[in-house]
Amino acid sequence: METTCALVERRRVEVDMAGKIKVLLSKLGLDVHNRGLITVAKELMDAGMEIIYIGNSLPKEILRTAIQEDVDVVGVSSLGGAHLTLGSELIEEAKKEGLKECMAFIMGGVFPPSDAEKLREIGFDATFMPGATREEIVSSIQKIVAGKLRR
Repeated sequence: METTCALVERRRVEVDMAGKIKVLLSKLGLDVHNRGLITVAKELMDAGMEIIYIGNSLPKEILRTAIQEDVDVVGVSSLGGAHLTLGSELIEEAKKEGLKECMAFIMGGVFPPSDAEKLREIGFDATFMPGATREEIVSSIQKIVAGKLRR
């Protein structure tokens, strides 16, 4: 039986050839402030990425959808203060499922700047604070996905 990562890697050839990055976006937990995430979704679509937006979800739901939709990137947003707790749970579950090696994990939102480093230590590939530009977000995603494709 193929591992989850092996199934995802099979699609990597298609992504590499088509050049289209598939991104799952979700609000982390019960946070209802979604305007920023919707703006980022539009910016990523304008940059040629395919977006799957699932609204508010918990870590296991996010990962289940990421597997089902065969995404390259899992992007979560948090403004409600659960970014470290739920972010840790998301990354731990991703590691258990073998997804951390074949999918990029990013977080954006409003949280203390000191927590951005903690989120990277937890295992997020990138974090984005208010003021991050479209170019910063898009180029970061492209670099991270390209790095995962080369593995």
